[in-house]
Amino acid sequence: MPSTFHEIPRERPSTPLLDSIDGTASLRELDEDLLPVLADELRAYLLWTVSQTGGHFGAGLGVIELTIALHYTYHTPDDRIVWDVGHQAYPHKILTGRREQMSTLRQKDGLAAFPRRSESVYDTFGVGHSSTSISAALGMAIAAGLQGLDRRTVAVIGDGALTAGMAFEALNHASDVEADMLVVLNDNDMSISRNVGGLSNYLAKILSSRTYSHMREGSKKVLSKIPSAWELARRTEEHAKGMLVQGTLFEELGWNYIGPIDGHDLPTLVSTLGNMRALKGPQFLHVVTQKGKGFSPAEADPIGYHAITKLEPKRNGNGASKQKFSSVFGQWLCDMAAEDERLIGITPAMKEGSDLIAFSERYPRRYFDVAIAEQHAVTLAAGMACEGAKPVVAIYSTFLQRAYDQVIHDVAVQNLDVLFAIDRAGLVGEDGPTHAGSFDLSFLRCLPNMLIMAPADENETRQMLTTGFLHNGPAAVRYPRGTGPGVPIEPELEGLPIGKGVLTRQGKEVAILCFGTLHANALAAAESLDASVANMRFVKPLDVELIRQLAESHQLLVTLEENAVMGGAGSAVSEWLAAERLSVPVLNLGLPDRYVEHAKPAEMLAECGLDASGIEAAIRSRLDQAR
Repeated sequence: MPSTFHEIPRERPSTPLLDSIDGTASLRELDEDLLPVLADELRAYLLWTVSQTGGHFGAGLGVIELTIALHYTYHTPDDRIVWDVGHQAYPHKILTGRREQMSTLRQKDGLAAFPRRSESVYDTFGVGHSSTSISAALGMAIAAGLQGLDRRTVAVIGDGALTAGMAFEALNHASDVEADMLVVLNDNDMSISRNVGGLSNYLAKILSSRTYSHMREGSKKVLSKIPSAWELARRTEEHAKGMLVQGTLFEELGWNYIGPIDGHDLPTLVSTLGNMRALKGPQFLHVVTQKGKGFSPAEADPIGYHAITKLEPKRNGNGASKQKFSSVFGQWLCDMAAEDERLIGITPAMKEGSDLIAFSERYPRRYFDVAIAEQHAVTLAAGMACEGAKPVVAIYSTFLQRAYDQVIHDVAVQNLDVLFAIDRAGLVGEDGPTHAGSFDLSFLRCLPNMLIMAPADENETRQMLTTGFLHNGPAAVRYPRGTGPGVPIEPELEGLPIGKGVLTRQGKEVAILCFGTLHANALAAAESLDASVANMRFVKPLDVELIRQLAESHQLLVTLEENAVMGGAGSAVSEWLAAERLSVPVLNLGLPDRYVEHAKPAEMLAECGLDASGIEAAIRSRLDQAR
C-alpha cells in the first residue's frame, strides 16, 4: 500500500527512481516490482513541488497509482489519454518530461494548471471544464479507426464529472458506433467502497482477461443460433456481474463494465489495464481512489485540500483582511432569505467556491446543489420562477457559458425572475483562460429583458444583489474573484436597490466611464490626467443621461471594463452614441481579442493595460494622436 505522509516536505525529497524517468518509454522499461517505489517518490515530489507553487492538490495525490499504471500499460504518447477537467494531471505532467518545470506551474510563462495541447505531445486535449473527456476521446477513437490506426484511447473521468449530461451523451454515442476505447471512472467518493477488495479485484482480472473475452465471444456465436438460450445466457451474465459490481447501468448503455477495483493497488491496476487494452469495443473500468491519498491531512479533509496556496514563511503584523466578494454574496443570500421565504439558492457544485455553506446549513430545504450540471441549474431555476419562487443561481462566469442556451430560451425569452450571481468575472489568475470570466457582459448584453450590473466594491455588490432580486425579470450581478477594495458595508443602504451611475471624480477633457471593480485603477490614472471618472454601475440598461452629460462636456470618453472589448460595455456606449449621433471620440479599454495566459491577476491586468499605469498610458497615447 502507498506510504502515508503527515506533513509536506520542506526540502526537495530524494527521488532517484523518479529522476531516472525522462518519459513514458523509460517508465515502461522498469520492472513492475519497482512501481510502488516510484509511486511513493512521485507522491513525495508532488507534495513538495505543489507547496512551492500552489495549485490543485488532493485530486493529484489520489491518482498517483492510476497515472503510473496508465502510462505503464498504454503506449503513450501514441495511445491517447484524455484527463477530464485536468486538475488531477500534475502526476501526469511529472512523468511526461516536465518534472523540472513544475517549479513554474501556474506562473507567468510557466506550466499551465491543466493539460494543454501546445505544452506537450502527451496532453492530447486541452481541458479545464468538467465532463468533456469521453466526447473528446470518442472523437479521437473514431478518427483513429477511420485512418486504420492501431491506437488506443482512454478517457479518465471523475465521479463528480459523470453527473453532467454531456458525459452520458458521449457514453450513449460510443456504444452506438462500437468505438474501441476505455473510460476509467475515478470514483473518489468511496460510495461503493464495500465492493473493493480481494473478490472484486479478482473478478476484474477475470472479466478483463483475453480468455474470458474469447469464451464470451465464442459463446455468442454458438448461442446466437438459439435465440431463447442466448437471451438467457446474456441475462445470466448481466445479473451475475450485477450481484458483485455496480455496472448494470453501463452494461445497458453498451459498455463492458469492469470493477470496482482498488485504485491504489498497482499490481491489480497494471494487470487489469493490460488486459483491457487488448479488448475491442467500449470498455469501462471503475476504480475507487481516495482524494488526497498518502497525505493524512488531505485524507481527513479532501475538500479543504482540493487546492492549496504556496507555502509562505509566516510574517508578523496585524493587517486587516479584506472581505471576499463571494463572502459578501454568501452573507447577502442568508440575510435576504430571512426576509423573503421565496428565495431559493442554486449552485452547480460550487457550494464552497460561491460561499453557500452558511445558506445550505440555515436553509437546507431552500438550497439545491445540482452537481456539475449548469444547464439543469438554469432551467431548474426557470421552473421554480414559473411557480412564484425567486431563485438565485450562484455560478462562475466561465461555467455560465455552458448554460447559455438555457439563459436565453428558458429564462430571458420568458422574462422570468431569476437572479444570476456571477462569480469569478474577469481575469481569475493562475487557472488561466479556461477559467477566466472574459465574456459574460458580451453574451448577456445582447439578450432582451436582461438587467446587468457590475459593482465597483463590496457595498455596491450587496445593493446590486438586492436590486436584481427585487427586479421583475432576469438579472445578473457580476463580480470578480478575491477581495474587494475594502469598502465597508453601509447598513442604511443594505436593503435598498442601487441607483444609477455616479460621477466619482470631476476632471477636464477626458472622462473615464468605468464598469466594475477597475474603478480604483481608473481613479488612480485620473489623478495624473486630471480626468473625470464615472462609476457606471449598470451595463444594461445604460445610464444614458450620465453618458450624454459626459459626452457634451469632455473631448474624449474612455470606457473601462474587465471583459472582452468586443460586444462588451464599451461597445454598448459606442452603439448608443452612434444612435444618438453624438460625435465624441471614444477609447474602449478592456480585455484584448485573445486568450490571456495564466499569471497572477495583477500581472494579467498589467499585460492587458488595465492597471493604473496602463490605463494612463493608453489615454495619453490617444490624446497625443489627436493633437
